[in-house]
Amino acid sequence: MDTPTIAAILEALPQPLVLLGSDERLIAANAAAVALLGPGILGRNYVTVLRQPALLDTVEGTLRHHQATTTRYTVTSTARETVWKVLAAPVGAEGVQGVLLSFEDVTDLEQAGQMRRDFVANVSHELRTPLTALLGFIETLKGAARDDAAARDRFLTIMEREAERMNRLVRDLLHLSRVEAEERVRPTERVDVAQLVGSTLTALKPMARAAGVELEVTGEAGPLPVAADADQLTQVFHNLIENAVKYGGSGGRVSVHLTREPRDPGLRGPAVRIDVIDRGEGIDAIHLPRLTERFYRVDSHRSREKGGTGLGLAIVKHIVNRHRGRFRIESTRGEGSRFTVFLPEG
Repeated sequence: MDTPTIAAILEALPQPLVLLGSDERLIAANAAAVALLGPGILGRNYVTVLRQPALLDTVEGTLRHHQATTTRYTVTSTARETVWKVLAAPVGAEGVQGVLLSFEDVTDLEQAGQMRRDFVANVSHELRTPLTALLGFIETLKGAARDDAAARDRFLTIMEREAERMNRLVRDLLHLSRVEAEERVRPTERVDVAQLVGSTLTALKPMARAAGVELEVTGEAGPLPVAADADQLTQVFHNLIENAVKYGGSGGRVSVHLTREPRDPGLRGPAVRIDVIDRGEGIDAIHLPRLTERFYRVDSHRSREKGGTGLGLAIVKHIVNRHRGRFRIESTRGEGSRFTVFLPEG
């Protein structure tokens, strides 16, 4: 098989492919490989083209031992880092002896793996803190504070708080897992957003009253029908309003504003808009893009003190995605924050 024929075959394949001859020079490469490695690579020694030590060792080993091997090839640009899995396989076709390199983009797999590792590490950290406190208090109650009634009551109160924190974390993890499992299945039940918001405000009024915060609903009186899972949508409103009371309650008032949009550009059709607005201290702009990440907190200590798990807005995002809606966060330091949900009307 001559080199032009081989080059034509490589060109027909979508992934980057490079063929090295027995003289260790590149004799063929398709357009995807040229885009990856740069122009003018044909005829050059592979050492001057590939450069990364791990890949050079892999090619050398394949040339020497005539056995297929794999390695990683990383390309860093200003936008992102791309990770390639490279298979170096010996070639012994008629008239051609050498090594064929095939590049497979595994960046998404690498990122998914890193996300799983980060998630496990975060969960472990979140559970370890209250567990360590519980074990410490149990040891104290079994020893020095065994007969100290005042210390026992104080420690039991703290233990109860830490146990409740773990319970909230496990509950939110289960909610998040359930929402992610159902995210591709769009709800079909018709519910009234105005009614769900009203019942959520009623449920949260005792908490808001204790915090010195007034809750109000403004805008459209309803009905505002959408295709939705009523329980999940209630959880969205509960999380957003509760957060507004906890972290933006210094403004003294939290508003939920309901609007019917004749046409939302993002949803390409009529939509129901729900704004949860507080007049608190606001959030620095640097934090806004990351607020829906799991376990991301603007102030970790304050969040834990208020019973936050760091999962509330991640749950909101996934529920809104399941409903084919949009979620937007706006905030200005010293003026407050606005959390907006857009849902297709129907």
